[in-house]
Amino acid sequence: MRQGAFETGNYRNAFAALGYSSEEIEKRKKEIFETLFYGNREERLYHPVGEDMGYMEDTGNHDVRTEGMSYGMMMCVQMNRKEEFDRLWKWARTYMYLEEGENAGYFAWSCRTDGRKNAYGAAPDGEEFFAMALFFAAHRWGNGTGIFDYEREAKELLHTCIHKGEKGTAGRAMWDGENKLIRFVTEVDFTDPSYHLPHFYELFAKWAWEEDREFFAKAAEASRAYLKKACHPVTGLMAEYAHFDGTPYVGGEEIWGGRHDWYYSDAYRTIANIALDYEWFGADDWAVAEAERLLGFFCETLEEEDRDGIFAVDGTVLPGKALHPVAMIATNAQAGLIAESKNAKECIRRFWNTPLRTGKRRYYDNCLYFFAFLALSGNYRIYK
Repeated sequence: MRQGAFETGNYRNAFAALGYSSEEIEKRKKEIFETLFYGNREERLYHPVGEDMGYMEDTGNHDVRTEGMSYGMMMCVQMNRKEEFDRLWKWARTYMYLEEGENAGYFAWSCRTDGRKNAYGAAPDGEEFFAMALFFAAHRWGNGTGIFDYEREAKELLHTCIHKGEKGTAGRAMWDGENKLIRFVTEVDFTDPSYHLPHFYELFAKWAWEEDREFFAKAAEASRAYLKKACHPVTGLMAEYAHFDGTPYVGGEEIWGGRHDWYYSDAYRTIANIALDYEWFGADDWAVAEAERLLGFFCETLEEEDRDGIFAVDGTVLPGKALHPVAMIATNAQAGLIAESKNAKECIRRFWNTPLRTGKRRYYDNCLYFFAFLALSGNYRIYK
């Protein structure tokens, strides 16, 4: 264990450690943001709407998701872009927020670009990113009024997420009340390893309503223990969806659009989250060993031509290619934030030399790309 950035205020710049200059790092960071928000039609994700709203488009599905909206808000608060942050938040609060029904108080996970809802269920990864981005906004810019009282909005959202369904009220909580693990969606009793953000929960335990703080402190501890179960002890890989005991979730292909027991799209985020958790809090040196395991699999076990493949968690190469290969390059590099091996350096250099993705499937790849760049440049920061 070591003291993390929360205590020290020091954020590692892995790019600088490899010899990249501060000028080129800063220039690249700004260029990425400008491309994602104001690039051409084949580059941008962000679309302003009217005088005071905007949305982030999932270009692969041509919709707006709480994942992307909350990601966009996190990007904006990290880059000190309050206008874009407020536009995104107002669009989400106007069109995605559920005022009634069993999911009242959550956000509809998918809407059309004109604001009409595609669904009336919620995806917990959106809610947790909304809450964290709102807390950071409150601390960086101060609170406003109404929906722009960021801190109150974050606290109320988190309260709903863990108390919904109590005392005979409608709906279900996003976290299991017994094991303190986040659900994939509220209707099920399994999880998605990439939803586990103990570094967020540590901060929620300090900033949520006082009555909710103990829960999130326990959730941070539970998620760190869970990730040890969900990550393969040899390859470091993890499934997209998994049971609460960490074993890959098999089944439900007709419900969830295919199999999810493999290392595929959602799963890539998990190692990035583990790395950021260790950077911020240094809670468990297991994270470093896990990062080295996963990087060892990609750099030493796989042949070069298989690096953009699909894998079982034991490392078996499966038929087909990754839908989001740039996202995988980005998150492997982010693992290098906490690793010191030649594999880490190789993955960071490979990421540096990889451009943003263009075309229809750029949304997911480029969101993870920018988060990785922020983290590796020492710019994915806690705002207290």
